[in-house]
Amino acid sequence: MKSSHPRTALSVNLNKVALIRNSRVTTIPNVVEFAHLCIDAGADGITVHPRPDQRHIRASDCIDLSRAIDVEFNIEGNPFAAAQKSQQSHVSDYPGFIELVEICRPAQCTLVPDGDAQLTSDHGFNLEQDAEKLVPVIEKLHAIGSRVSLFMDPIPEQMAIAKDIGADRIEWYTGPYAEAYANGNWQKSWHLYKDATDAALEAGLGVNAGHDLNLDNLEDFLTIDGILEVSIGHALTVDALTMGMGNAVKAYLRCIEKAFNH
Repeated sequence: MKSSHPRTALSVNLNKVALIRNSRVTTIPNVVEFAHLCIDAGADGITVHPRPDQRHIRASDCIDLSRAIDVEFNIEGNPFAAAQKSQQSHVSDYPGFIELVEICRPAQCTLVPDGDAQLTSDHGFNLEQDAEKLVPVIEKLHAIGSRVSLFMDPIPEQMAIAKDIGADRIEWYTGPYAEAYANGNWQKSWHLYKDATDAALEAGLGVNAGHDLNLDNLEDFLTIDGILEVSIGHALTVDALTMGMGNAVKAYLRCIEKAFNH
């Protein structure tokens, strides 16, 4: 049965493209060029997750992308990340997350509670603790015209809080689902996300998802009705090593379409 919600949008995260570039003092692979490859293949949006150490996506990449693409631009990151001096002469300083977003004015800003030392994002906000300090951040981002999404674990009781503090959407941290899927016992995890999605929709929030989603586990995850957008980078970039970037994007779009028509 076809979903009663819009087809899930695919936003391609380009962090790993930038990581390859950063292994040398070079401009290749060019992040903007790869963004256009993704867009030409049908991607609905482009995502980046800059960090203060600029280990992959740099502040300058964010600015370049904001000027170069005409699809939805989503910048993820810790809203409390401060300015940091670059340790590399060929890399400009990191201005601070909010300051960078104010320059780029992305369509969507996804707030993530990651620390500088984390290898990757591995948990969502606990709004029982974090709600109050997020309110002025959300207000500031709304003032520059960005939709605000909060990176969250699938906890239904926190969805009303997210709505109350002004969030427009939440993005599920789907790492636990992906791990359960790889272990062959994913249904229980799927139901946790299904129940939390229902709670988010009931609260009036839009729902995104991302982290470790891939061609094996994505279609089953998207049988949860109401997922507006998935952000996928690592797995898609790995697939692109064998398929090519354009073909990898198309493969993920086919997977999304199959789930939509399920």
